[in-house]
Amino acid sequence: MAQQTNKSSAEYAYATLRRRILNKEFQPGEHLPEIAIAQQLHISRTPVREAFRWLANEGLIGIFPNEGASIVNPSRQERADTIEVRAYLEVLSFRKAIHRITPVQLCMLDEEIAKEEAIFATRDLDRYLDVNTRFHKIIARASGNVALCELVENLLSRSFIYMVLFESFLDFDTNPSLDEHRELVRLLREKREEEGVALLQRHILGNGGYGGDLSLPDATESVSRP
Repeated sequence: MAQQTNKSSAEYAYATLRRRILNKEFQPGEHLPEIAIAQQLHISRTPVREAFRWLANEGLIGIFPNEGASIVNPSRQERADTIEVRAYLEVLSFRKAIHRITPVQLCMLDEEIAKEEAIFATRDLDRYLDVNTRFHKIIARASGNVALCELVENLLSRSFIYMVLFESFLDFDTNPSLDEHRELVRLLREKREEEGVALLQRHILGNGGYGGDLSLPDATESVSRP
């Protein structure tokens, strides 16, 4: 019974802290005091530590010896480096997927676009980023390369974190990525590889795939080289 209670408390702490992070109630690099958070949530420190581990596995916080937990705080260069590698690998997955993607997977992409449009209207950041990420994962999985897909998924997760911490996507009146997603699907259907690659590079390097500017000026040059 005590184990179940601790698990429930950990889930409560995780959900509460994750929501607060998504709502930008913490600043990048901000320390998360374990004792104070436990007191605020009216739970013991053990489930708070468990929640910290889950958040760390998700990449939202870091846990450091003798320092405790804090919100991750990657530098602008680190963010640009991640987006650069993501663009390179997503282009590779797109080139493979365009020759292998199935009608079912194309329909799945259409469904995610419809969900994306509806969710954006609700301004639900968590659900929006989830559906946006699924769109890119479908293309990666259509490549047929499991290792490549896993790498892309990891980089998508990092992009999610950067969006949460550093961008204000839902302040926009329109969704800047939706039309690009529709165009990517059209180019996949029509097997127009080079046009699709060029659009995908602009889509990722220009806005991180989410609408915010996460790249550095020289990132496009390094990814665009053959």
